[in-house]
Amino acid sequence: MLDAPAVAVRRVRSARLAQPAAQVTAAFEDLGRGDAAIRRRRVLEALLQEGRPLDVTWLYAEAGARPGDLSRLRDRGLIALDAHEQTRDPLAGSSAAPSLPPDLTPEQLSAWESIAESLHSAGGAFLLHGVTGSGKTEIYLKAVARVVQDGASAIVLVPEIALTPQTTDRFLSRFPGRVGVIHSALSAGERFDTWRRARSGELSVIIGARSALFVPLPRLRLIVVDEEHDESYKEREIAVRYHARSAALAYAGLLNAVCLLGSATPDIVTYHRAVSAEIRLLELPGRLMSRMPGEGPRPDAQARPIELPPVHVIDMRQELKAGNTSLFSRRLMEALAETLDRSEQAILFLNRRGSATYVFCRDCGWVARCPRCETPLVHHPAAAALQCHQCGTRRKPPTACPQCRGRRVRYFGAGTQRIEAEVEARFPGVRSLRWDWDATRRKGAHEVILAHFAAHRADILIGTQMLAKGLDLPLVTLVGVVSADTGLFLPDYRAAERTFQVLTQVAGRAGRGLAGGQVILQTYHPEHEAIRAASTHDFRAFYQAELRHRRELGYPPFRRLARLLLRGTSLERVQDEAARLGNRLRRAAARFGQPVEVLGPTPCFFTRQRGWLRWQIVLRGADPASIVPDDLPEGWTIDVDPVSLL
Repeated sequence: MLDAPAVAVRRVRSARLAQPAAQVTAAFEDLGRGDAAIRRRRVLEALLQEGRPLDVTWLYAEAGARPGDLSRLRDRGLIALDAHEQTRDPLAGSSAAPSLPPDLTPEQLSAWESIAESLHSAGGAFLLHGVTGSGKTEIYLKAVARVVQDGASAIVLVPEIALTPQTTDRFLSRFPGRVGVIHSALSAGERFDTWRRARSGELSVIIGARSALFVPLPRLRLIVVDEEHDESYKEREIAVRYHARSAALAYAGLLNAVCLLGSATPDIVTYHRAVSAEIRLLELPGRLMSRMPGEGPRPDAQARPIELPPVHVIDMRQELKAGNTSLFSRRLMEALAETLDRSEQAILFLNRRGSATYVFCRDCGWVARCPRCETPLVHHPAAAALQCHQCGTRRKPPTACPQCRGRRVRYFGAGTQRIEAEVEARFPGVRSLRWDWDATRRKGAHEVILAHFAAHRADILIGTQMLAKGLDLPLVTLVGVVSADTGLFLPDYRAAERTFQVLTQVAGRAGRGLAGGQVILQTYHPEHEAIRAASTHDFRAFYQAELRHRRELGYPPFRRLARLLLRGTSLERVQDEAARLGNRLRRAAARFGQPVEVLGPTPCFFTRQRGWLRWQIVLRGADPASIVPDDLPEGWTIDVDPVSLL
């Protein structure tokens, strides 16, 4: 178990009357002389008026008192000074209205009965595969309620901080006062106090991102991993590159607890394990209508089944042939106008920040690149800067090409900021919000943006992959995917899987309410299997096609991978070190009983990052890490079962 953060307990000093009101009032004439007497009298008057203990900091501000004034009043026996612990609770200001659970549908009830049986036996692992909006969260709530009722505790993992406010509201409405939250946006004091309250048993449910798994809850009986397919669950920075999903399964196994994985687009390896009966597969094939904002609890009503939104695939090649060079297809513009006319909401999705994806010179071909990462700098007009999305380096936009001094410097591509600008130009007066990393740097920004949009204080939400993270927004009737091809052809074996997942998830934000909805998906590759499967919400079709490719090429789930990554500053030294370890690994593989394939060494796709050159060796086999030497040379890191090879 991880140690608690090295943060002190916060203690707050307060003052209270130590004598009856009559005796305190009688002492007003004997409180000293001059300004000191006036200040001390104000302290006593404030305590008399409030009739309760008051924080000394409030008294300093309200009565103008000084520490010496309070000490003098204490010595006179008129007041008492106390110190009490103050809990730093990030949920203290939450006001989730109490709610009652709705009746479960037959499909939900079947899944719940299997989970309930395991909660009262030796635990177990489940994959809850349900389409977007199928009521997976209600199953989580039901399982947590049973655990809390039995005096035990539960951990609910979500992949992103952005999801935490919406998730905590759902759980706070069912378990008021028993829920804590843990994620990296909290202060050290908030994390520390939540950690202590959990360890003492004051909290029964912990919700948070990856690190919440290590909060020391007593009698842990349930671990939920929502959106289990999400790459955010993989730690890629610190030395221990663990995956929270794998850690949750192992942790639950040690405790004989239940580990419940949930997703509309499960990880291919996870789903293969479920189909192979390594973990139990539970299915929720139907979508249910979301409760509308402001709607009260309906404990006696069964959730209403609804259809998944239709997805219209727009071939942008045909748009170009028709003379439309805009970022938006004609159909998307028509649908957006109709949505706004009906006072409904829309989401525009583009998995790329900024305004232009790169800046180049039309005369000599020069491209503005980051000096530390060599990746193209992205134009951010609001900040009047070119920015690297790898390391954060900023440069002023050039007025002339630094290579040929030509004046034909152009901005190419599109990001969320450009989408926002074009929407506001086409629809003057439209209320739009942008939800990407640039717009959510400040603490609490996620909650503010989501709350404004959920309350219909904006008509269009424009954002990146944050929009595909399981948000429940029943007023959204249109989702427009501006470019479905982003990331589709990256040199990584999971590129198609990631594309299918993000498209299916963002499409699932539409049509959750009474008005229904639609999705318009713009692409230059409508024939690609990931695009076709996402357009029909057909996970099984994509799974079968992807599994065939993985089997032919020897990728997970049929073989495991281990990635060895070398960082250095000298290209010659990096190449020599990589070649040396590659030869050593090949010799070890030749002696090993089971075949392990050594791929590389090669430069990474992102060859330079934050000033470091990056080369990699990929091992592929049944147990690839077994040939890695214990004395791995300095500069190398190993990642077993990597989620990305970029």
